[in-house]
This record gives sequence, C-alpha cells and structure tokens, in this order.
Amino acid sequence: MHNMILSNTEEVPGRRIVEFYGVATGSTVRAKHFGRDFMASLKNIVGGELKGYTELLQEARQEATERMVQQAHSMGANAVVNVRYSTSSVAQGAAELFAYGTAVKVE
Repeated sequence: MHNMILSNTEEVPGRRIVEFYGVATGSTVRAKHFGRDFMASLKNIVGGELKGYTELLQEARQEATERMVQQAHSMGANAVVNVRYSTSSVAQGAAELFAYGTAVKVE
C-alpha cells in the first residue's frame, strides 16, 4: 500500500489540507463459501462468533481500502479524509464492500 494517510474525520490533525481532488473509491464483491456457510449454520444453533465471516469481511475491507488508496494516489493525493465503508447485497450469496473518502493533499 502506498504511504497514504487515512482519516475517518474531515481533517488530518496537525496537517493542513492544501488541495482537494474529489471522491476516491474502492470496492470488492465477495461470495459466501459453502464450508463457511455450513459452520455458520452450526454456530447459529449454539451461538458464538462466525469467525469465517469475520475473516471474509476483514479481507474485503482491506482489499476495498487498498483500491481506494490506489485511486487516490493516481489522483495525486497523499491523504484520504472522511473515510467510510458501506456494504450491499448484489446477488444471492454475494455482497459488495465499498470504501470511499475525499482524496486530498496535506502538508
């Protein structure tokens, strides 16, 4: 990953925003895995964390973030502020994880 500053606030503490480049985005679509689904159905009966899905979402967040950072870098940014994540169902058994924020240059 590029040396990009990411912030979930509208600014980077101690830095001044000198240029705005617009919205940078990144997304990934992931499908459920049968083995994970089977284990998840067992966990639903007895309770507990669905570790397979936790790992799947962590991987998806990382990939979407990397794609957002690549886009921001290609725009000339060295930071992305107001970073947010969103998920949506795109098909039966598949979901999109979407990362977005404002690409900026800070000094």
